[in-house]
Amino acid sequence: MTIYVVQAGDSVDSIAAAHNTSTNSIIYNNQLSYPYRLAIGQALLLTISDSTEDRMSIVTGGYAYPFIRRFTLTETLPYLTDLFIFSYGFTIDGELIPPQLDDTWMIELAQEDNTRPILTLTPFGPDGMFSNYLISVLVNNLEVQQNLIDNLLQTIEKKHYGGIDIDFEYILAEDRIAFAEFVTRVRISANAAGYPVSVALAPKTSDDQPGLLYGGKDYQLLGEAANHVLLMTYEWGYTYGPPMAVAPIHKVREVVEYALTRIPAEKINLGIPNYGYDWPLPYEKGITAARTISNTEAVEIAIANNAVIEFDQVSMSPHFTYEADGIMHEVWFEDVRSMKEKFSLIQEYHLRGADYWQIMNLFRANWLLLADTFYIAPPLPSV
Repeated sequence: MTIYVVQAGDSVDSIAAAHNTSTNSIIYNNQLSYPYRLAIGQALLLTISDSTEDRMSIVTGGYAYPFIRRFTLTETLPYLTDLFIFSYGFTIDGELIPPQLDDTWMIELAQEDNTRPILTLTPFGPDGMFSNYLISVLVNNLEVQQNLIDNLLQTIEKKHYGGIDIDFEYILAEDRIAFAEFVTRVRISANAAGYPVSVALAPKTSDDQPGLLYGGKDYQLLGEAANHVLLMTYEWGYTYGPPMAVAPIHKVREVVEYALTRIPAEKINLGIPNYGYDWPLPYEKGITAARTISNTEAVEIAIANNAVIEFDQVSMSPHFTYEADGIMHEVWFEDVRSMKEKFSLIQEYHLRGADYWQIMNLFRANWLLLADTFYIAPPLPSV
């Protein structure tokens, strides 16, 4: 497959003719909507020929809520080793709280496609936000931990999950060691029953990086505690921050290079965002809030507003500006060019694979490019 960047005067038909491919494949690969207008600067994934080159084998995962559209999940599962179902919570007594919507259909659909369903554990408080109080109670009380572990294993067996992912954020720095010890206890118990355990890591670049997101996450201890880790290498550009790339490649590289000094490459999955943001301008700190959009929606916005898509050579990310209803907007998102840069990091450092936050919106070109770049491993044998 190859990537083509739309130039002025291009059409789907002219691009297909110039590259000896079909208009239907261009439309399908890139989820183009009738009448198939294009934006200048838009990156298209073209099917040229079947690849015969050897491909690096990786493990892939994607996070999804139970309200994901069935079509989206069905289209995405063939490209996933693991499906992380988001999420299960817990009480201060260690009782497990299931998702508000039934997750059984997702588990069954994943298994039908030979994808391993993973139970994602999160410490959400009553307000729906990450609670470091709840985390602190858990990691400092062995009785509560054991009750939670027992409940996790019972639920996994009953519902036919295939593993556990621990996604705790805003851990207090003083709970750093206790949290790693908790992950170790979960892993030992889960592994004994045949289930792997992973843990999500905030994107650090040093041991002593300040900030509530980072103080409680010890890369070396957690790399030893879990079977594998996810680097959450996204959210540099975020809802309440200034307009910028969600996952600028130079920043992502810094996190990977630091992680490799503390965790073996074969235990690291690179986090990849499957979304973008649309900021109203001018940006005012504490006031402006960006709107989350899908990557295909970003292109549709550019087309509707005759915006030219630019590609930043530092962050290696696409972006554009447009005006609507008298308000200027700035959009940053992901396309196949920015995804290719992230795939190259996985290849360069021989990482375990990639995990996507999140797969709620279909981005077919990404999955086709992923499958063209790598061999996607099926679920690994139980540990």
